[in-house]
Amino acid sequence: MEELQASLQPRGLTLSTFHDKGRSLLAARDFYPGEVIISQEPYLCVPNNSLTESRCDGCFSKSNLKKCSACHVVWYCGSSCQKLEWKLHRLECQLLAKLDKERRKSVTPTIRMMVKLYLRRKLQNGNVIPVTAMDNYNLVEALVSHMSDIDEKQLLLYAQMANLVNLILQLPNNDIKEIAENFSKFACNAHTICDSELRPLGTGLYPVISIINHSCLPNAVLIFEGRLAVVRAVQHIPKDSEVSISYVETAASTITRQKTLKEQYLFTCTCVRCNKLGQYGDIQESAILEGYRCRDNGCSGFLLRESDEKGFVCQQCGLIRNKEEIRKIASDIKALSDKASSSGNLQEAIVLYKNIEKLQKEVYHPFSIILLRTWEKLLEILMQLEEWKEALTICRLTIPVYERFYPGFHPLLGLQYYSCGKLEWLLGETDDAIKSFTKAVDILRITHGTSTPFMKELLMKLEEARAEALFKLSSREDS
Repeated sequence: MEELQASLQPRGLTLSTFHDKGRSLLAARDFYPGEVIISQEPYLCVPNNSLTESRCDGCFSKSNLKKCSACHVVWYCGSSCQKLEWKLHRLECQLLAKLDKERRKSVTPTIRMMVKLYLRRKLQNGNVIPVTAMDNYNLVEALVSHMSDIDEKQLLLYAQMANLVNLILQLPNNDIKEIAENFSKFACNAHTICDSELRPLGTGLYPVISIINHSCLPNAVLIFEGRLAVVRAVQHIPKDSEVSISYVETAASTITRQKTLKEQYLFTCTCVRCNKLGQYGDIQESAILEGYRCRDNGCSGFLLRESDEKGFVCQQCGLIRNKEEIRKIASDIKALSDKASSSGNLQEAIVLYKNIEKLQKEVYHPFSIILLRTWEKLLEILMQLEEWKEALTICRLTIPVYERFYPGFHPLLGLQYYSCGKLEWLLGETDDAIKSFTKAVDILRITHGTSTPFMKELLMKLEEARAEALFKLSSREDS
């Protein structure tokens, strides 16, 4: 790793190893909010193609797609993306074209990733694709696989997938065990590539970015500019401090976060936030996020289970809420949720989610993440139905919850302000739109920078809204 260390040094970074978390990326100088810490192109990536949706292999676009006429698996939006991927796809195409139609259906994005991994290694070994300190197979080999922590069921699945990859590659001396281990590395180290509004587009392997460890209270954020992974500081990172990002949704209880990290990434987080597990503040936060509300509508207290487990007691006013009452409402919510999630009719779904919201307001805390997810679903459907006024009402309900659980420079908070601003502007509430756009810019300029097309569009909307407000003001003064 000496070459990588030398490559990171001019970027103000250094590699270090800790006994409890392995390799880590440390700041060799101070970094400040909004500053790019590191960026990396993917070692390999694939779009999240399915039977119902396809994207360009080069840029992940959904527009003007044409299927590769030889393999019938890969799509491109034009010749530039096709040329970008040609050295690698030329070999991949030959292999996929040999598969029968039914076998090709088994070539999932994850299987393609693995096939491309070995083909890229072959091309780099033959100097067809250049090797650099930040772009070589040795970096993939150094990634942690956690194979010893995987259960037998998952190991069997990896072995089956490895056999399919081996069948496709048809290369001599392929090691099934090595391929299976690389699948485990993908599970622990690959990143979901998202657009500027954090909607998933594909999956990529960024071996240097993967060195950055997790924290539930991170000092940096990972954002994608096309396929480029960009890590920016969201707070001051002093020299010799570890750079950290979050691997999971941070608006969740410590127990939920720990469970997700253990199941998906196979480690136990020991960040400053997780170290508070069991302390009163952590219990309070968890009860608000995922617990129940007081039956007194005028009380904002949170509930904890009674020692005899017959009910829940409000920690603010002392009122007890019967466990059976909560269980009945929770059962009704689940029945409605099952029906709503399977409904293909938007009008029917909106009615069902409104009934779910009504019941959830009876039982969950006003700052509950469960209630927030229902509001988000309602907002999504209302936007599809172009019910802008009602959508704005719901969007505004989410803002205080986002502010509570996504503190500081969190991209999700900035994006929610942006959504609110767009609705306000559409409905002619220009002054409110300016406030929302301004708050969005204050956050997203830190997480996204200012030079991307997305941010340029946001800044332009803010300027146009300001110009419109000035025009309205001058018109009133003239009259």
